[in-house]
Amino acid sequence: MSNSFALIIEDDSDAATIFSEALQAAGFETEIIRSGDTALARLAVTTPDVVVLDLHLPHVPGPDILRHIRADARLTETRVIVATAHAHTAESIRREADLVLLKPISFSQLRDLAAILDPDRPTAS
Repeated sequence: MSNSFALIIEDDSDAATIFSEALQAAGFETEIIRSGDTALARLAVTTPDVVVLDLHLPHVPGPDILRHIRADARLTETRVIVATAHAHTAESIRREADLVLLKPISFSQLRDLAAILDPDRPTAS
């Protein structure tokens, strides 16, 4: 059985690495994307189980990517975790996201929450 796939869309290298390692610890295969335009291109050819999405990205902002995910019938089962340091912006998109986390986000917090959002994923040993 293959692992679930998580796409991490985050331009901060340190945060992206932490998110990737946390999701790998939860049993996900991960891929890191650092710009909004690259994220849209990748979302056109893949169907991630979970997306961790920063709201402030170069080229295409996170809220536009979130709206794209929600409008794409192919991505209806994709769970979106928004990761942002901006509480006001987070509140404005809360209904579109499956989960909104305010930075800083701990390794264990993301690992455990990702498991909740993807209940069909086999439990990591």
